[in-house]
Amino acid sequence: MANENYTWNNVDDFIITGFDHLQNQKLLGFLILITYMLILLGNSINLCIILTDRHLHKPMYILICNLAVVDIMYTSTCSTTMISVLLAEIKTVSYYSCISRMFFYHLGDIKVCMALTLMALDRLIAIRLPLRYHSIVTNPQTFLLILLTWLIGFTLMGVLTSVADSLPYCQPVIRHVFCDYSAMIRAACVNPEPYFFLPAMISLWLLCGQFPFIICTYAVLAYSVTKLSNNSSKKQMINTCLSHLIVLFSYFAPKLVSILLTRIGVVLNLTERNAITIVASLVPPLINPTVYCTRTKEIRKRLSDVFLRKRIVPNHLKVLS
Repeated sequence: MANENYTWNNVDDFIITGFDHLQNQKLLGFLILITYMLILLGNSINLCIILTDRHLHKPMYILICNLAVVDIMYTSTCSTTMISVLLAEIKTVSYYSCISRMFFYHLGDIKVCMALTLMALDRLIAIRLPLRYHSIVTNPQTFLLILLTWLIGFTLMGVLTSVADSLPYCQPVIRHVFCDYSAMIRAACVNPEPYFFLPAMISLWLLCGQFPFIICTYAVLAYSVTKLSNNSSKKQMINTCLSHLIVLFSYFAPKLVSILLTRIGVVLNLTERNAITIVASLVPPLINPTVYCTRTKEIRKRLSDVFLRKRIVPNHLKVLS
């Protein structure tokens, strides 16, 4: 129960103290800044290539665009705070800025998982039902599914944010490297344990629901690929699925490592916990555009055409030439 001597939301600003113990703050700040710029560059290139090429306006590429938007949102909410603290030495974040950053950070986390689920489902239908794929998976249906995942994310985060916003805060200190739900709950004048039930259920749904589903999907895909007689099609499918698997494990690996270490009784210090958090927040959004730029044939070809300044001729003009 909240202490009656404190007023509700009487904290106007929070102080980020997660980096206070660190000595080489400027070096880490520059590394995060460079990583953040690369994330923005890579995802922006993917978005520009897909949006400007009509031939890439297909469900799979629409899903890649959705993931790129989510990655930019996800990493921006935490990276800007860390860069501000480490390089500009501005440790103070206003209450409403902190809670809004918390909202969009966890929304991005949830959305990445749901985006990966949609991409796995798309590949499953493409390989298992190739003749019916274009009638089952259309652009309008893809947009509808993406919209549905955004609505689910907004609803879940709306509930969590309203919980965090309703609490009384008696200490203006966030003992973390940026604003997230657990750090804000621990800064409140309440027993934090009951308030971790809902996020624990969401994490359980993501890790024990969607992750096994995605793994099973790719297991079915792997089996289906082995049955293909056409070597060219088999190679193309393997490359596509491998790209998705790299992206999948870059997102889930830090979370699974953290859970595994906790389960076997390894106690992580503040530096180690922060390192896992930073890796989980920055590495997947960096890997995703790199993987899709280098391993997706159509995007790679379009990118090489741009860099080599080749003239891109529409298909109907190629016939006439």
